[in-house]
Amino acid sequence: MISPRALRAVGPGILVASALVAVVFALRMTGGAAPSALQDAGAIVRWGLPIAKMLVNVAGAVMLGSIVLALYALTTTDKAFARALDTASIGAALFTVASGATAFFNYLRGFNPELSLGPEFGEQLGSFLTNFELGQAWLLQTVAGAIVTVLAFAVRGWTSTLLTGVLAAASMVPMATQGHSGELSDHNLVVMSMILHILGAAVWLGGIVALVAIRPSFAQGQMRAVLERYSSLALVSFIVVALSGVLRSFSAIDNLTELVTHPYGLVLLAKIVALVAMGALGAWYRRRLIASSAEKRGAFWGVLTVEIVLMGIASGAAAALAQSQPPVSLVPPATPTAAQILTESPLPPPLTVQTFFTEWAIDPLWLLVGGFGIAFYLLGVRRLRRRGDSWSPYRTVMWVLGMLTLIWVTSGPLNAYGHYLFSVHMLLHMLLSMAIPLMLVPGAPVTLAARAIDKRSDNSRGGREWILWAVHNPLAKVLTHPLVAAGIFIGSLWVFYFTDLFRWSLYSHFGHEWMVAHFLISGYLFVMSLTGIDPVPLRLPYAGRLVTLIVVMAMHAFFGITIMSQDSLMVAEWFGSMGRQWGPTPLEDQYTGGGIAWSVGEIPTVITAITVAIQWNRHDEKKQKRRDRHADRTGDAELEAYNDRLAKIAARDASRGL
Repeated sequence: MISPRALRAVGPGILVASALVAVVFALRMTGGAAPSALQDAGAIVRWGLPIAKMLVNVAGAVMLGSIVLALYALTTTDKAFARALDTASIGAALFTVASGATAFFNYLRGFNPELSLGPEFGEQLGSFLTNFELGQAWLLQTVAGAIVTVLAFAVRGWTSTLLTGVLAAASMVPMATQGHSGELSDHNLVVMSMILHILGAAVWLGGIVALVAIRPSFAQGQMRAVLERYSSLALVSFIVVALSGVLRSFSAIDNLTELVTHPYGLVLLAKIVALVAMGALGAWYRRRLIASSAEKRGAFWGVLTVEIVLMGIASGAAAALAQSQPPVSLVPPATPTAAQILTESPLPPPLTVQTFFTEWAIDPLWLLVGGFGIAFYLLGVRRLRRRGDSWSPYRTVMWVLGMLTLIWVTSGPLNAYGHYLFSVHMLLHMLLSMAIPLMLVPGAPVTLAARAIDKRSDNSRGGREWILWAVHNPLAKVLTHPLVAAGIFIGSLWVFYFTDLFRWSLYSHFGHEWMVAHFLISGYLFVMSLTGIDPVPLRLPYAGRLVTLIVVMAMHAFFGITIMSQDSLMVAEWFGSMGRQWGPTPLEDQYTGGGIAWSVGEIPTVITAITVAIQWNRHDEKKQKRRDRHADRTGDAELEAYNDRLAKIAARDASRGL
């Protein structure tokens, strides 16, 4: 069995070697490195590009996985924390170099120029990096990787490391939008699946490398706790990788038989087998080895060795797949429709009662958010009940209903038709910002997390600590202020729809995701400041809350009327150019959307006002009951003293003849 010291020495070599073997074998199988019929750039480019991408995958995983492990499993005062960030810095440096090499190989493949040191070659390369989407993506990724390299080496605090981790994750997003991802049908589904797949795999696989690198810095017995925490991260990451991989694969193959009949499918199957094998090994050592002080056993290091090999195979296969032709056709239609040009997806069927319940457009991000939201919440409730504590079934039901509604809104017919009909888009917006928060806020997730998640005793930060940090940091205190929350809630309507933010959300998938997140969070903060039980720094008196709601209702109604009064089409080059032969005209549809904002949008506001009134009444009742109990305990001493005082005043006035 390989020793821990030997694994640390040869582990990177094992990882790269296994990945290299996998990418070469896979490319030969799929023909991804075969000479091009026109303007072939040569063998160096054909083989160098997928190898550079493979190094990007591996180095990016080391970069992000090490930072996430440090944030979740370690403490800033440990040597292991510093070593994890040093490992992340090394990974980021390799990530930067590999990304730059990938950009250069992409340039050579696309333009097939003659290599020279002359100004024309440099100008053409600069034009590729700044004017072409592919070049811009890899340039952005290279620059971001260089920044992470410096930051990971320099920072050691919690907040600075968190920001570095966010930048590290963002630096891996551009490559997910390139390759065949953007060419397959259902562009938004494929791109988001790839982003989640890459990030989940990076946290999972990179954490393994980080464990090997930081092991010498642990005190005796510390490895077991860190391993348990990493296993939790690995389990979540495995679910993300599995779901996103399945959704991505469905867009690349026509049917499951191609997994064993098509070269692309065979390589994809090999990648799936490698990832599943890693997940099975993780489940095994989580259940068996952790319970028996795994850090003292050679079996643990043997498992890590096998996982590193499987990690290399999966990374090499992924790089090869990015360069290989999938079974589905990537040739665009000869005469694309207007809808296909604008949205990169075909126009959905006419909106009817039936299609309103059967047409779906899955958004992997919010599908995972909703699924994890339900799972973690129910696990928290289960932990409380096992401990003998109570939790209101009403809160559980409301939270689950809210998350299920979120999944339906973001992956169901509203998402399928929201890009084509303004009225459906507005209904989606109203549900996100008003109806869903009304269900989520009563669930009190912060209170549940604070009670259900175990508190860390070693100064590291787990789920409970990070949630409470997010709730109590200065920015959260500002955003949860009732007047600020109300201002963001109502101001966002006007800023979003009467600026280019609305246009951005239509043309850009990232703009759409930002829109969903923004309106969901702003609505949640507004409702929580009025009716929630989760802790916030300040809540207005009940009368002030009702006044705030009245003002918001008036502004919301005025917004809807303004939309209905428009005699010109909003984002006319989008909604007016879809080429729909069904449904209302774009201007009629916009009028309907304004009516939805005015009428349907007011319903949740009225419900919120009723909730505030009920809470106000219950608050007064509780206050009166406290007074009554106090009077019972003191025998109405305060009332008797008050009456006695009044009697003395009356007697004094009578003696004076008043």
